Amino acid sequence: MSTADNWWRGAVIYQVYPRSFADGNGDGIGDLSGVRARLPHLVELGVDAVWLSPWYPSPMADAGYDVADFRDIDPVFGTLADAEALIEEAHAAGIRVIIDLVPNHCSTEHSWFRAALAGGEERERFWFRPGRGPDGAEPPTDLRSIFGGPAWTRVDDGQWYLHLFAPEQPDFNWDHPAVRAEFEDILRFWLDRGVDGIRIDSAAVPVKDPVLDGPDAYTDQDGVHEIYRAWRRISDGYPGQRILIGEVWLPDRQRFANYLRADELHTAFNFDFLCCPWEAAALRDCVDETLRAHAPVGAPATWVLSNHDVTRHVTRYGRTDSSFSFAGKREGIEADLELGGVRARAAALLTLALPGAAYVYQGEELGLWEVEDIPYELRQDPMWHRSGHTDPGRDGCRVPLPWSGMEPPFGFSPVGASAAPWLPQPPDWKDRTVQAQSGDPYSMLELYRAAVRIRRAEPALGDGDMRWLPAPDGVLSFAREPGFGCVLNLSAAAVPLPAHDAVLLASGPLDGGVLPPDTAAWLRIS
Repeated sequence: MSTADNWWRGAVIYQVYPRSFADGNGDGIGDLSGVRARLPHLVELGVDAVWLSPWYPSPMADAGYDVADFRDIDPVFGTLADAEALIEEAHAAGIRVIIDLVPNHCSTEHSWFRAALAGGEERERFWFRPGRGPDGAEPPTDLRSIFGGPAWTRVDDGQWYLHLFAPEQPDFNWDHPAVRAEFEDILRFWLDRGVDGIRIDSAAVPVKDPVLDGPDAYTDQDGVHEIYRAWRRISDGYPGQRILIGEVWLPDRQRFANYLRADELHTAFNFDFLCCPWEAAALRDCVDETLRAHAPVGAPATWVLSNHDVTRHVTRYGRTDSSFSFAGKREGIEADLELGGVRARAAALLTLALPGAAYVYQGEELGLWEVEDIPYELRQDPMWHRSGHTDPGRDGCRVPLPWSGMEPPFGFSPVGASAAPWLPQPPDWKDRTVQAQSGDPYSMLELYRAAVRIRRAEPALGDGDMRWLPAPDGVLSFAREPGFGCVLNLSAAAVPLPAHDAVLLASGPLDGGVLPPDTAAWLRIS
């Protein structure tokens, strides 16, 4: 496997949501044997690395983000030996492996929390408080959970514990030295097994103000940076450039950039880009501000269109309001999926042409849309249940992938498997399978394969600089040296292509030298 310097600065990283990627044993749930069997898909796609969402033992109150043991694999996904085999096989295929780590909280089934409930000294490793009121029956503060409802749950002895997410996810107290030592050991455990990177869940919230009242008490506390400086010292001690990636949702770009200082995280997700509407001015401003924020700390930007928490962008781009926000996430909003698909093709070329690293969420290379008609009784996301069924939750972007065949389970499970996929797949996905799209030059899959192949071959792409070129209103045009141009038409009318020597790739048909609306092209320019 290549150990080229700074591989992460321009990598294309593919997110695998293991439960929904591929089912190897026929129980209707994706697993590590399924991922191993489908590695050829990732090789053909051309990605540099794969990031796997949590695979640890878990009661699955929040799809594995409620971790009971940070040093093992949940039986539904396989064994620790399966994980080690996957890492080895991915490396042999030239693909690096990034895993998810959840430092803010664990599961109520974690051994520390069980001991804490029994009154052990482990209680100090969490946030236990007496309640308010004469009998302590009111929560310690009015803090609300990110998933809805109160952020406190009372236990049998009358005390309350903090959980920023679901009640099954008690928050660690990062002021306690045992918590810091434990996670540093967990980091070494997985780095010793060859993982190439750690994606840090909810990276801005582990450190708390003891007041514990209001979002400012847990969001972006200054003390969080010392955690990641310590982690960086550990990762830097391993060969092959092992990286730390933060999930950092912050509106202040300068505060965001603080996580990317030279002795902290290598990269962090760029959620401004994901949330941006399909508008030329908004996208250009997002690109400019992103690059401006990253420049002082010398960190590469990252570009991501979808992930396991947000509405798939084929659906978003087909709506009148094409932006994304959790507060505005509702079902029943009409989406023109054909238009969304055309725009998603153009967005793929924009994303893969911008300076820095790019993420691909499983299924976006197939043009999958958000599944919004999942029967209520089959939904599993705690956001759905805790919101009183007003928030549709995130199950719609987590539906198992279609691989082959004309009807569900579309090759997700082995032939003859008795169990149905854990979430139902739309019958219309028969045209979105890997099998159906492979070899079709007009398919989304072949567009992604071609784009990643060109990106790998072009010295101008990946890490580096860009400069905007003159363009009509509603059109984005930029150059990357040497000799590469990208133009994206977000206006309502076709526009002439800028001067060029050749068209390397286009997201849709070109009318001679004219670029239609919602279309992008990669150009060879002088």
